[in-house]
Parts: sequence; structure tokens; C-alpha cells
Amino acid sequence: MRALYFTPRLLPVFAILVAATAWGAVWYPYRVLNAGGLGGGLASILTYLPGLLLLWWLNGRRSGEWRHLWRGLLFLALATGWTNLSYVLAVLNGEILRVMLLFYLAPVWTLLLAWGWLGEVPDRRGYAVLFLALAGAWVMLDVGHGPPLPMNTGEWLGLASGMGFAVANILSRKLAVVPEGVRSLWIFVGVLTVSAPIALYELSLPTAAASLAAIPDLWAWIGLIAVTLFVATHAVQFGLARISPNRVIVILLFELIVVAVTGVWWADEVIELREWIGGAMILAATLVTASGVTHDTVH
Repeated sequence: MRALYFTPRLLPVFAILVAATAWGAVWYPYRVLNAGGLGGGLASILTYLPGLLLLWWLNGRRSGEWRHLWRGLLFLALATGWTNLSYVLAVLNGEILRVMLLFYLAPVWTLLLAWGWLGEVPDRRGYAVLFLALAGAWVMLDVGHGPPLPMNTGEWLGLASGMGFAVANILSRKLAVVPEGVRSLWIFVGVLTVSAPIALYELSLPTAAASLAAIPDLWAWIGLIAVTLFVATHAVQFGLARISPNRVIVILLFELIVVAVTGVWWADEVIELREWIGGAMILAATLVTASGVTHDTVH
């Protein structure tokens, strides 16, 4: 009976952790597609298009009920479109762990936006968790040459993706009244809209067409990514409607642990002692946040 009592309250935490795990591992399939000749913009379109078609079939008619909120949904679509595209481009052009650490400066932007837009003033626990998470990121990034700053295009894109994610978190919270399926539909539209100009700029369509015809396995990778993104998007929208953005962004820091492990296994990246220590601090912040989720869960 005790387990049954706590399960519904912890479900939003579990949903966010599922999304964090998915996003922490999906970078590798995108690199496979890139190695096969698919640029980041085109890869984003191909992997989000199946989910968009399914979401339109499931929620297309219902989306009309929320047309009075079209401005907020449009901003959400553009913010998440930029977040997802810049994430893909970042993991293709930078060292995965450093890219994700710069992405997870997002708690700073989320804290400020939630305070300014939603009036959610952090309590002492929130500040303590935020400090622990950011201190862990600092420890992992510090190489003895001043503050951690982006060193290449991939890392700058990782930072920009985190900013977009913070904006999307706040907008999702403000639009919590809109069903997850409708919000997800707008998000997928946003990704395709933002990715289209980049795909044209990359001029990778001829190479991609030849690769897709010659390497059937690429279609399997596209399908895998499409399913992963569909599940992750719904999971995070479910959590964002029930947990404050400040707590969501810290729970999502679990993604760094997934990135560290998959980076070692799949990309032979070497993790130094400071990165293990920083990762442990971030995981501790995640667990502390999850233990306090019942205080701000929407019933």
C-alpha cells in the first residue's frame, strides 16, 4: 500500500528521468547518421517527421480547441525547435561531455526566467540544489585556465541549446493547461520549421539520398531516433506540467551521467577524476530534488 501511495507522486520524476536517459544516449545515433552523409538539419527533419505525422493523427483536430493560445504555442514551437536543432548540431561538432555540461548551464536561465515570468521565488533548498549542480558542472569543466567557456562551435551551440531549453521549460509551464499531445505537436512542428533552412544550407540532400539508398541500416537508425524522441518529448511535457521548471532542470541533469557513460562506451572519451567528482555532485543534486518533488507537484 505504501508503494502504491507514492507511485503517482513520483511518476513525473520518472518521466523526466526517462527523457534525460533518452537525450543522453540519442547523440550516438545522430553521429551515425552524420557519418552516413546526413547533415544535422536533414537528420532532424527525418527523425522528427514520423512523430509529427503520428501526433497530427492523434491530436490534429483537438489542437484547434487551443487556437486562442496560438502565440504562446508558437513561441514554444520556435524555442523547442531551436533547442533540439542546436543540440543535434552541437553533439555533431563537439566533445559530447563538454557540450552537455555547457547545455546544463540552463538552470541559471531557468531560475531567472521562472522568477521573472512565473513569480516562483526559489527557497533555500532550491538554491542549495542549484548551487550543488552548478558546482559539479564547474568541477567537471575546470581545466585550470579560468572559467569554463565554449572553445568551439559545438560548445557554443550547446550553450545556446541550454538557453533555448530554459525558455521552453517556462513556456511549457505557462501552457500546462494545454494537453501534452497538443504541446508535443507544436514542438515537432517547431523542430521541422527551424531545421528546414539549415538543411537547405547544408546542401546534403544528394549525398543523403545516395547514402539512404546504399545503406539500409540508416533507416533503422532513423526509426530508432524517431521513437526515442517521441517518447522523450511526451515524457518531459508530462513532467513539466506537474513539476516546477527549477526542479525539472535539475532532475534532467541525470542526462550528464548517461552522457558520461555512453561517451566512454561508444566514443572512447576519457573521463578524468574531476569529471567523476563533478558528475557525482550533479547526481546528488538530482536525488535531492527528486526527494522533494511532492512539495510542488500539481494535483
